[in-house]
Amino acid sequence: MKSAVLQLSNYPEYKQLMRLDKPIGTFLLLWPTMWSLWLASEGSPSLLHIFVFAMGTFLMRSAGCVINDFADRKVDGAVKRTALRPLARGAVSSKEALCLFFVLVLLSFGLVLLLNWQTILLSVGGVILAAMYPFMKRYTHLPQVVLGAAFSWGIPMSFMAESGEVPMIAWYLFVANLLWTVAYDTMYAMVDRDDDLKIGIKSTAILFGKWDRHIIALLNLGFMAIMASVALMYSLGIWFWVAFGIAAMVLLYLQKEIASRDRDTCFKSFLNNNYVGLVLFVGILLG
Repeated sequence: MKSAVLQLSNYPEYKQLMRLDKPIGTFLLLWPTMWSLWLASEGSPSLLHIFVFAMGTFLMRSAGCVINDFADRKVDGAVKRTALRPLARGAVSSKEALCLFFVLVLLSFGLVLLLNWQTILLSVGGVILAAMYPFMKRYTHLPQVVLGAAFSWGIPMSFMAESGEVPMIAWYLFVANLLWTVAYDTMYAMVDRDDDLKIGIKSTAILFGKWDRHIIALLNLGFMAIMASVALMYSLGIWFWVAFGIAAMVLLYLQKEIASRDRDTCFKSFLNNNYVGLVLFVGILLG
């Protein structure tokens, strides 16, 4: 049996557990946090805050991946896409995975200690959501909603860190990002839908069934409508609206792409949501 202590020789396996070779999740978590930092500071976020939230995003996304694989260690082997993950093939022990998770969370918490006490308190909610999400797929068809809340938690934290409060507009952004996250993670769940049905894993892709594409479209419509409202509240300039138009066209293209429900196409569409977040960030930065 492997030791519970992290072993340097197992670094390649830890790297895979943390998805260091697949940064898409980090980017999808990063963009809404950066939107919030720039909006909360009216275009001039603290360099300390940029560093703390960027590094915190990386560490907490890595921790989320580790605890996800721990939760799925007994079912990943039955899914084609995940069968070679370290825990599924026995290359890393459960104790090692839990140890790595706690190390990453402690490092994240160390960063948060550089912020005000209100943001430190808020960070506890983010850890709870990140730890809860992987287990939700056994109890509800809406695990993507829990993921959406976890991926949106950096928004109120950003506002609290920059302004010392969480105004209503921060919660508008929270809801917008939650809708977008459920939309793109449903695309991701469409990849594994057949396998998930066989092993009893729940997801929005299974819940939505034949209406999956229609509901994704409605979720993205709600997301963009709220983002437009936030932009109007902040009186963002023309460059934001140019970026908004580009992001809308990307979402329309992805909507067309998932029409076939082909696994590879749905996965690529999920990945390409990164460009939506990036373009909107550039729009906020310039607008």
